[in-house]
Amino acid sequence: MEHAGLAARLDRISTDDRILMVPMDHGITLGAVTGLKDIESTIDAVTSGGADAVLTQKGIAPRVHANLNGAGYVVHLNASTSVGPESNDKRPTGTVKAAIRAGADAVSMHINVGSDYEPEQMTFLSELCEEAGDYGVPVLAMAYARGANLEGDDPEHDAEYLGHAVRLAEECGADVVKTAYSGDAASFEHVCESTRLPVIIAGGSPSGDRRTLENVRGAMDAGGAGVSMGRTIFQHDDPEAMTAAVSAVVHDDADAEDALSASGL
Repeated sequence: MEHAGLAARLDRISTDDRILMVPMDHGITLGAVTGLKDIESTIDAVTSGGADAVLTQKGIAPRVHANLNGAGYVVHLNASTSVGPESNDKRPTGTVKAAIRAGADAVSMHINVGSDYEPEQMTFLSELCEEAGDYGVPVLAMAYARGANLEGDDPEHDAEYLGHAVRLAEECGADVVKTAYSGDAASFEHVCESTRLPVIIAGGSPSGDRRTLENVRGAMDAGGAGVSMGRTIFQHDDPEAMTAAVSAVVHDDADAEDALSASGL
């Protein structure tokens, strides 16, 4: 029975071990941007469209639960802002107990591997995994390759760095890991093979519906377990339809073209 709670909560944020999560913690980072002022309607739209879970900071919890339509809820436990001194310096914003009080099925934490803040964030993540383990609460590690210590033209999408980041998440005790997409299925295979954890990809800055869905298809083909996609979905003109399109790829193994057609985009 030791792992029953963990397994039950993982089931609440996934469907058949695949995950379509819509993070909406951007209010603390960017402010009340498009899609987040009336976050209630956005949560209703994306969960109606097929999202398995949504993610926010704990203070938004009262605005979440009535609009979940049966989806799971993840509370994110660190942050920085776009106007502060250093966006890579993510600081804790809550505890596992606070997340449980907020009704969370899982918790998440961001770590920037390769930044000057990596050592401290590694400690935060490891301690979070230990605390969450006491309660049977799953931990999603958002493990990115970001910072001044990385080399190359585009280190944030470099498969070697991303593979290191996802492995670090597993070594620290996380249950699921989110990272950037390396750009193609062939290179992303290395990322997925670097860990036994389910690997889900970030959406990043919106780049057009077709390109987004092609990236999701590539990540799934490489062995990925799904997506955690924020602005690409919640700032879309039709968040419900965009969620449905991503769901077609993640949950129904559709290709990008069929997903666009099925969702009416």
